[in-house]
Parts: sequence; C-alpha cells; structure tokens
Amino acid sequence: MNEAVVAAGVSKRYGETVAVDDVDLSVADSEVFGLIGPNGAGKTTLVRALTGTTPVDGEITVHGEAPTAVDADRVGLLPQSFSPPARLTARELIDYYGGLYATARDTDDVLSAVGMAAAADSWYETLSGGQQRRVCVGIALVNDPDLLFLDEPTTGIDPAGRQSLWSLLEELADGGTTIVLTSHSMTEIQRLADRVGLLQDGRLVAVGTPAELIDSHGGESQLVIDTDQAAAAVDALTDADFAATPGSTEVVVDGVSPVEIGDAAAVLSTAGIEYGSLAWSEPSLDDVYLQLTGEAFAAGDADSTAVATPPDTPSPTGTESRQEGAQ
Repeated sequence: MNEAVVAAGVSKRYGETVAVDDVDLSVADSEVFGLIGPNGAGKTTLVRALTGTTPVDGEITVHGEAPTAVDADRVGLLPQSFSPPARLTARELIDYYGGLYATARDTDDVLSAVGMAAAADSWYETLSGGQQRRVCVGIALVNDPDLLFLDEPTTGIDPAGRQSLWSLLEELADGGTTIVLTSHSMTEIQRLADRVGLLQDGRLVAVGTPAELIDSHGGESQLVIDTDQAAAAVDALTDADFAATPGSTEVVVDGVSPVEIGDAAAVLSTAGIEYGSLAWSEPSLDDVYLQLTGEAFAAGDADSTAVATPPDTPSPTGTESRQEGAQ
C-alpha cells in the first residue's frame, strides 16, 4: 500500500522546550490515523509539521513531496484554532474558500454534509461555537481533498452533531480519503481510527490499531459487584477461582469474560450473598491512555455496561489554513 504521509526523525524545539522529539511516522493511503496524548504532548505541533506550516528538523513527505510543495487541491487542513471572517455567512465562507481551488465541492452539498444547511445564511459571528466548528470542518472539505488533517474537529460540538460528523468522516474514509485526526475523545478515536499513535512529551510512545493497543496496554476486563457483603463475596468468588478484590460496598473481579458473568452470579447466589447489580466493562483506549500517561480523559469515554440487577434488590484547508497555522 502506498504511503500518503511519511515522517522520519522529526523534531521541533521552541527554545529549551522540546515539542516534538525524533518522531518516525507513516500513514497509508486511505487510512484514518488518530493522534492522542495530553495537552502539550506535541500533537498540534506535529500536525503543523506534517502540513508544512512550521519548519522542523527531520524529513517529511506528503504524497511523495515536501509538505509545502504538494498540490494544495489534494490536501485539507482544519487547525485547532481557526477564525474565518466573522461577518460572512456560512454559505459565503464555503463559497470563498471553495474559490481558492481549481475545483471545489458544491457549496450546498458541503453545508448539508456538515449539518449547516438550515443556518447557511447566518453570519459566522452569530453562530454557536459548535455551529462555527461545523462550518470550519466544511471549509476543510470544500476542495474534496485526498488527504485531510483534522486537529480536534469536534471540539464544542453537541453529541448529535458529533455523531453526524463521525458518520461523514466514515463516509470519506470509505471513499478513499486519508485522514489524520487528533482528539481528546477516545470514543471518537476508537470509532474512526484504523491506527492510533500516542504522543507523550513529544515522543511517539505507542502505535497500533485500537485493538492492538488495548491488548498490550489496556489491562483486563472487570466485573464490579455492588454488595454490602464484600468480604464474604470475595471469599466465595476466590474459592471459585475468580480474581476478586474487595472495596467498601463493591467487589471488583478481574479477567471476567462475558460468558463468565453468569457463573459469578451463581457463586454469589449459592453463598447466599445479596448484591445490587453487576456491571461489566472491557478495557478501552481510555485505559491505554491512563496506563501510558497516567492522566485521565473527560468523563463519558468509559465503555461500561450494566449487566444484571436481580429481582427485589436496589438497583482550513489549502492556502488560507496554512497561513493561519495552529496553536
């Protein structure tokens, strides 16, 4: 498979601060590559390097050329920080940025794709933050790029809007668009990315598919049992060869597969132990992040499922974007 982006030995310093430290990276044609990491880890600086908006040490090629030499019609960029003219309407902005290219997508098609058809004739400055971000995504898509860089594209967008944009990005990826995506949402990355790279202090410390990273760094699945008889529950489960540890009002059982949940419940019932609920969770990219960085993502990314409650118990693209850069 051909490589859309190749970076070798890429480093960037700001005085004594090392923003990117000797990063090697490749992104294949038609691949969705997700970049994750703490604030200040170097994600935005790396995106700027890959798009030619900041000089760096090392070598970078985009479609076999230097980032600054590649045909702008082939690349789309949405920086983390991007402020188009505020006194233009959403429609006028898409028209304007589309006019920078030899060919561009139909303006109404773009507005519809990013969920802005109903507010197409509203001034940008009167739109909500989420609506403004949708317009910016539309600007990044207006030239129908082969390669799309998106630096935290869904920041400030409501849940329904995020779902809509995720579907749009999936359609683009299915159509062959290569996407490099940074995000603080593990749900977003795990849904969209074919491969994921985790940056920590400017270094790329892990790269792989979501499944590979979870297998290597995510830990085991867990069953959490809500019970006031934690000590007795641990004894009973341990005797049945479960790896159980007690809390004040709960028991955590590591390494439980979905098919073993019923076995654990049967052990408790046989021992006469009452419990309020069982909740099973499998490791996710959130757990990978915690393991490799020691920091937590925002609440809402955990993939935890309530399993059982027994009866009777409580229960920018192109020229303009390159000039704007990213923070």
